[in-house]
Order: sequence, then C-alpha cells, then structure tokens
Amino acid sequence: MKGLRTGRPATPFKLRTRLVLAFLLVAVVSAGTTATLTFREARNSVLRTAQDTAVSSFREQVQQIGVGLPVEDEDALAEVLRDIARKGKPHTWIVFAEYGTLRASSGTSPTSTVITPELRRKTVGYPHGSFERVVKDGVPYLTIGMPTVFKVGVEGVLSTGLVLYAVMRMDQEQTQVDALITAARDGAVPGLAIALLPALLAARSVLRPVRELRRAARSMGSGRFDTRIPVRGSDELADLARTFNESAGEIERSVDELQRAEARARRFAADVSHELRTPLAGMLAVTEVLDEDAGRLDPDTAQAVRLISAETGKLAVLVDDLLEISRFDARAAELNTDEVDAAETIAKTLQNRRWTDQVRTELPEGIRARLDPRRFDIVVANLVGNALRHGGAGVTVRLRTREREDGTGLLVMEVADRGPGILPEALPHIFDRFYKAEAARTRSTGSGLGLAITRENVRLHGGTIHAANASRDRTGDTGAATGAVFTVEIPLNAGEGPA
Repeated sequence: MKGLRTGRPATPFKLRTRLVLAFLLVAVVSAGTTATLTFREARNSVLRTAQDTAVSSFREQVQQIGVGLPVEDEDALAEVLRDIARKGKPHTWIVFAEYGTLRASSGTSPTSTVITPELRRKTVGYPHGSFERVVKDGVPYLTIGMPTVFKVGVEGVLSTGLVLYAVMRMDQEQTQVDALITAARDGAVPGLAIALLPALLAARSVLRPVRELRRAARSMGSGRFDTRIPVRGSDELADLARTFNESAGEIERSVDELQRAEARARRFAADVSHELRTPLAGMLAVTEVLDEDAGRLDPDTAQAVRLISAETGKLAVLVDDLLEISRFDARAAELNTDEVDAAETIAKTLQNRRWTDQVRTELPEGIRARLDPRRFDIVVANLVGNALRHGGAGVTVRLRTREREDGTGLLVMEVADRGPGILPEALPHIFDRFYKAEAARTRSTGSGLGLAITRENVRLHGGTIHAANASRDRTGDTGAATGAVFTVEIPLNAGEGPA
C-alpha cells in the first residue's frame, strides 16, 4: 500500500538566486540611499547658491533705490524697475512694484501670476524681505519680496508702503539638477553590474559547503556511511560540517554494530534451526508410530499423543521456514529456472495438497513462463493456504499476463478470498516476519513466516507481490470491501525484473 506523501510548497527561487538577489537588494538600497543623500545635498547647494546670490543682490538694489514718495509717476517707477532688472544676478529678473493700488513692472505686464499671496503676507510683515521657490507650468521660479523702508532712530525701520518683487527663472539650475539625476542613474547601473560579481562570489562561498552537505547526505542515504565533508575555516558552516562528520561517524558505528548484531542473530537462527532438524526428524518418526497406536490407548493418553504429534509437526514447519529465511538473509538462495506451463504448475500445487475441490480457478492455457518450479510452488501453496485458513470458502486463483511500460511481459497471479479482509493498519506489515494482524491471537496454525518467505521467493524471481482488500464488484456485487486479494507479478522470463 502506498503511503501518503506530504509535499512541501515549492520554492520559487533556488538558494543561489535568493542570495544573489538579497546581495543586489542590499547594494541597490545602499547605492540608492547614498545617491539620494548626495543628490539632495548637491541640489540644495546649487539652488542655495543661486538663491543667496539673487536675494543678496536684490536687497542691495532695493536699498539703493531712489524713488520719491509718495509715488505718483508710474513711468518713472517703471524705469527704475527696469534698471534694477538689468542688474539682476545670477540671471535676469523681472521686477514688480506695488504701492497702494499702483502696479508697475519692468516687463510687459504690471502684475505677476507667479507671486503668491503667502509671499506677499511674509514680505509686508518682515522688513528684510522674503523669498519663495515656485513651479509654474513646469518652469521653476525664484520669487523675492523686499519692502522699501527708512530708518527711525538708531536701529528702527519703518515701511514706506512700496514693495518690490523680483521674479527669476531657474532654468539653468533645473538643468544642473536634471544632470545630477542623470549622472546618479547612469552611475547606478554599472554599479549594480559590478556588485553582481561579488554577489556571485559570496553566493558561491556560501553554497559550496551546502552542496557538499547535500551530496554527503545523499551518499549516506544510499548506504555509504563512511561519507565525510572536508572542513574549511572556522565559521558557522565549518561548525556545521564538523557536526555532520561527527553525526555520520556515530551513525556509521551504530549501523556497523546493528549489522554485526543482525548477522549474529541470523547465524544463530540458522545454526539453531540446523541443529534442531536431526532431533526433530527423530521426534517426527516417533510421533508417527504413536499416532498409529493412539487408537489402542486410553482416551486421555491418546489425546496427549495426538497433541504432541501436532505440536511436533508445527515445530518442524517452523524450523524449515527459519532455515529458508536464513538462506535468503545470507543471500544463498538461488533460482533453478525451467520453462513451465504456469496454469499446469498451479493446478499441480492444488492437487498435491488436495485443495482442488476447495479452490475456484481461472487458469487460461498456453501461458508459459521461465520459473523455479519449487519456489513457485511455495508461493502458490502459501497464498492459497493462507486464504483457506483466514478467508474460508470461496478462494479463487486467477492467472493472466500483462506488459510493463517498457514492454516486459509479466505473469500475474491473483489469490482472492471472501473472508473479512485485512485490517487497514495491518496492510503495510502483512509481509513482515511473525506479524499478527490480530493482537489477541497469540498463536496461529502456521509459522508466521509464510508470507515473508513468499515475498522473498517472488523477489528472487524479480517480481513483486501486493496485498489489498477486494471490492464486491469483482464478483458482480456492490458495497463495502470483502476478502483479501494477493497479487503476484513475475517476469515471464525470471531475472529480467528488479530483484
């Protein structure tokens, strides 16, 4: 029975890609932060230089203005404004004047759409003037407001009511700022390309021990417990390699000890089974004689004699099965194949055990396969005998052939019964040695090794065997599962399949 597989969600990127991306992200953030701070400082420096020059120059021009108050001659005021505009630094100004309801400028329009109410409020309330940067229709401007004042006393000043405004386009400064942006952008791309090289080197230095660990783990998984990882350096990855090597050493020692213990156990079982065969042969001969004379004994003695005879027979079967299993464990079991008629071989097995009347068969003629007749006889006898013991009447043996995807021909035999079936939790262990599906059943009529020996014989032929519960629809009924089904698949030419 196939177990459920719990899969982990797939990761969209491999570790190498994620390390490189993380390194590049750090590089991008660092470069972006540095470029942003540098750009902001350079931009502020460019704008502040132009701004300070313009404000200082405009304040100086306003302080030197020679306009009589009250202002009544608009043309004269306009001429003064044009004179101030011609002296604009660092670029040409457009100068506007506001005096009560009077409006004048050095340009063609007496008023400006760039000067904001906020600047007007600041200028009126602050005698030293105010400035503001404004963007109008995508064009940056510097607007400066400066009231004209006269001194009162030593440090006091008093506004005359005449306020001058200078409007200066900052196209050149904006061009310099755009150049800074372009330079930052053009410098970032090669910087990222250069950062990719150390990112790849860093990822390689991190992933090399990880790959070595993966290869070592895979090697250990395939049975090579002497696998070790070379330790380089003294960082965390080196500590991981040392820990892996120490764990691998402990596992190797444990596996070696388990293998030695298992070998000792197999040798012990084989030796004990071999030593028991001779006394058991004598005991079986004696019990046969006692069985013949049991009819002339008193009932209690006869019952005891028959019990001893039955138990001696079970012990002999167990010893034979243990010897057979020990041969498989020692890999001493061999196939002696011959080309046989599969249906005839199965029918002969049933006939020799007098099961012909108890078993229903579906055995097409003409299916020939290369098998070991003795071992195939054991497979059929163990499966049918198991079905008769646990499934009762209604045992069916079916024979057919099929092909694998690679074109290999398979001999398929099914042994089905109509008993209670196999408990779901018992299915994964049904072929284990001495496994009992019913925990309360401390003894059984067999040795407990029959299905294990059956599986080993099937494997020796290069085949497979599966156990499952049948559905009623196999016999035309519907409903819950009923009975067990054992399916054996063996290559028509034994030895072609995986052993």
